Amino acid sequence: MKRSIGNGLGRRAFVTATAVFALGSLISTEAMAQGKRYRFAYDQPKATGYGVAGDVFAAKLAELSKGTMAIDQYPGAQLGQEPQALQLLKSGDLDFGITSTANTATISPQAGVFSLHFLFRDDAHLIKALADPGVSKAVRTMIDETTQGVHALALATLGFRHIYSKKEIKSVDDMKGLKIRVQATATEDATFPVYGAQTVHMPFGSVYTSLQTGVVEAAENSVNVFLVNKHYEVAPVLSMTGHEANNSLIWVSDKLWTSLTPEQQGWVQGAADEVGKIEPGKALELEAQSQVKLAAIGVKLVKDVDRPSLMKASAPMLEKLSKELGPHAEKIAKLVQAVK
Repeated sequence: MKRSIGNGLGRRAFVTATAVFALGSLISTEAMAQGKRYRFAYDQPKATGYGVAGDVFAAKLAELSKGTMAIDQYPGAQLGQEPQALQLLKSGDLDFGITSTANTATISPQAGVFSLHFLFRDDAHLIKALADPGVSKAVRTMIDETTQGVHALALATLGFRHIYSKKEIKSVDDMKGLKIRVQATATEDATFPVYGAQTVHMPFGSVYTSLQTGVVEAAENSVNVFLVNKHYEVAPVLSMTGHEANNSLIWVSDKLWTSLTPEQQGWVQGAADEVGKIEPGKALELEAQSQVKLAAIGVKLVKDVDRPSLMKASAPMLEKLSKELGPHAEKIAKLVQAVK
């Protein structure tokens, strides 16, 4: 009788343990299927190259991690504009993000190399250079050796920057005395004055109002950014100067990076590498589509810009500034120029 009770209790205990194990396995499987979620932030709208980068990164990371790592995107400066996002990344309060190389120069000044005018020859050169393993490695090394709290993963772009205003900018002569909002880098502050322009700094979110009220006469950015942020409403003339590439970096916080296993780090880097391969071409497609949309709504696109006059004026600055910025910047400039 005792044996029977004991056997019954044993069977019940076994069944209970099995059920608990099965439930635990189910929960574990569901958690794995859902994936651990990470925040990925940027300050431009989703309908820009930043959104392309976010989508490519999220899809590739889900694929490589078999769904165990998932991305939630926060576009449109939901978590702050780029300077704030950089600080959140450095403190570990943000997992992944995108910022322009110009804003990156606020924490790693040599990143200003990407603001050098006419460093990139054309669209094809820009795409090849950003995907070049040597360029990417040099950029990651620069960040690792010049700043703390963040780890650079890959380069991306929004295309080339052009000048928009209420008037046409067709040559270097039209730049004289122009009060223009530029990104806050030593590179910009040194280069625009050689055209005779006057530089003004402000957060991107203040550009629309500043153009509207006359605080600045002009600004510069990619075609798609100009379109989706409706800057054409206050500056209806877009002069296609293509004076510099509108590049950016994909980031991961060091707090997250160092918490990942080597395998997980491989997945993250693999997803970022995919961005470097795919995003530039997609961003340039957006640029072309945006030109068509702008023309359709009556924005004046000035395509007969005398770019050689701008190139001639700024040419001495390219080598001079890359050296002054530092050894990493000089190396990156030479690597970019060597890409065929």
